Amino acid sequence: MHKKFIILSIISLFLLVLPTVSLFESSSLYAAEKVADPTGATTGTADDVAAATPGQPTLGEVAAQAGHNKVSINMVWLLITGFLVMFMQAGFAMVEAGLTRAKNAAHTMSMNMMVYALGMIGFFISGFAIMFGGIGALGTLGGYGGLAHEFTINLFGHSFGLFGMKGFFLAGGETYDVAVFGLFLFQMVFMDTTATIPTGSMAERWKFSSFAIYGVIVGAIIYPIFGNWVWGGGWLAQLGANFGLGHGTVDFAGSAVVHMTGGVLAFVGAKMIGPRLGKYNKDGSPNAIPGHNIPMAVVGCFILAFGWFGFNPGSTLAGGDLRISVVAVNTMIASATGAFASMIYMWFFKTKKPDPSMMINGMLAGLVAITAPCAFITVQSAALIGLVAGVLVIEAAFFIEKKLKVDDPVGAVAVHGVNGMWGVIALGLFADGTYGDGWNGVAGTVKGLFYGDASQFVAQLIGVATNIIYVGVIGWVVFKLIDKIVGNRVSAQDELDGLDVPEMGTEGYSGMKMDKNSETPLSH
Repeated sequence: MHKKFIILSIISLFLLVLPTVSLFESSSLYAAEKVADPTGATTGTADDVAAATPGQPTLGEVAAQAGHNKVSINMVWLLITGFLVMFMQAGFAMVEAGLTRAKNAAHTMSMNMMVYALGMIGFFISGFAIMFGGIGALGTLGGYGGLAHEFTINLFGHSFGLFGMKGFFLAGGETYDVAVFGLFLFQMVFMDTTATIPTGSMAERWKFSSFAIYGVIVGAIIYPIFGNWVWGGGWLAQLGANFGLGHGTVDFAGSAVVHMTGGVLAFVGAKMIGPRLGKYNKDGSPNAIPGHNIPMAVVGCFILAFGWFGFNPGSTLAGGDLRISVVAVNTMIASATGAFASMIYMWFFKTKKPDPSMMINGMLAGLVAITAPCAFITVQSAALIGLVAGVLVIEAAFFIEKKLKVDDPVGAVAVHGVNGMWGVIALGLFADGTYGDGWNGVAGTVKGLFYGDASQFVAQLIGVATNIIYVGVIGWVVFKLIDKIVGNRVSAQDELDGLDVPEMGTEGYSGMKMDKNSETPLSH
């Protein structure tokens, strides 16, 4: 009897207290009772502004909230577009694996996967600091100015920035900041694009140990030095302020900094490592070595095109910069005209067939070429730039293969190197003066040669020449040193057998019987 009484008392007490707890929780969560808002029209009021007196913010508190929201929008935009660029690595892996042979699929895929990790480690150790350690205030991300130590030299009465000196390992109080970390993520995935380009030109004969060493060095040293000169406040960016050459070398999203750097490295590496067995006959004529999976390459191309909407529009570093719509449409149109031009050119002037691999490279060439000028030009200029890129990539690929005798299995040099160069030059021709006021510290908008500023065109040419010289020399030195340490090329037998098992220890297509010898043409 007593037990029943105690149990009933506890239940009664619980039922009495529960409504009180619920009311307390409700009053603490909501300043005022809110009704359902299915349209969203009344969601977000003065109650949502941080204020000393809830629901009654002062003018200063409203301004602070507005500023915080502006930077928050920019930060979210930066991160989301960075995530899109990161996913481009899957596209590169599929394009490169699809355009090479089945017996090397695991090796090619593994390089594309590990270059992401290896390059990131190098960028984390020193690359970010070298590239952005002297950039100064991060205007769109709150104005934090902790990265403010640039190593400079004085020549001709002017200061020339060479590399940054803050941010190694993201260590120290000056880098422990949300803006710095956001910038690191976004710029790291750009570096990764550069790093992966030579994995295409050197595919099917590159020793994995050599590749691994390269993967760290490109992120730690090679990429960030030129990146600093253009994007980190270095001497190429200062050509306008120091010598009156337009706004200095301008590269909105990386035709030179990212793609041309990767393309020059791809050329140097492919030239040094030599052609694949059976690629050239004794008279120097090339043999075709078809890729094993065109559908895979096509899907990879679309992944890359999708990721480019992070690459180019994201480079505003500001979700509130509405120029992103112009950037996005210019990017899209150039990709279409690039693919169209390649299809037509191959179909009617080269092989009499609309070659799928060249459609892929045509679309990518248009995207590479539009990357530098996308924010500064009209959509009609974007269409023209893509058309030129679509033809240029074909002529460059045939010239590199037949005249220079450089074996590039996926056309990486023609896509990224040649059309990266074209994109930088195109900006110096077609920039229409509607955008870029104050770019690189120079008053006024960015104008190209056809819109009245020949000096901007000169600055672009200097940037192109500098990239070829610097990246070509340092690339040659790095590949030569690696060759001395571990060797760049696999043995002839491993190349004939396929690199999957000898280099990686597993087959890309386990359980499938392949006639591996038939995948290597017999040269004569």
